[in-house]
Amino acid sequence: MAKEILELEYHFNTSSKVLFPRLSTAIGLNEWFADEVNEKDKIFTFRWDSEERSAELLAVKEGRSARFHWLDDDDEESYFEFTLSTTELTDDLALRITDFVDADEASEMKELWDAQISDLKRVLGA
Repeated sequence: MAKEILELEYHFNTSSKVLFPRLSTAIGLNEWFADEVNEKDKIFTFRWDSEERSAELLAVKEGRSARFHWLDDDDEESYFEFTLSTTELTDDLALRITDFVDADEASEMKELWDAQISDLKRVLGA
């Protein structure tokens, strides 16, 4: 099945120094993204209840972006990425999530990301 790009943007009232480690490190991702996160040699293992998935950290631009690829995804071009930027008008920190999803699951994946980001905002006290 063909994948489509899902792009979402969320705004935070915090600094990239606070937010970026929660997007790019096992300790930070463990706070909001999964029940347990471990990392070894750029391979992150995520556990939720009885599910486990691993992703390779493909690229990091310190303080700006982190790109991962699920190891069980046959589409080598797909990834999920966190990118930070500052909005000019409000000076808020914007988090853009880019994810490749099955076309028939786009709505469900958006809801999942919304829930995950809600958890992240709760962790940050935002």
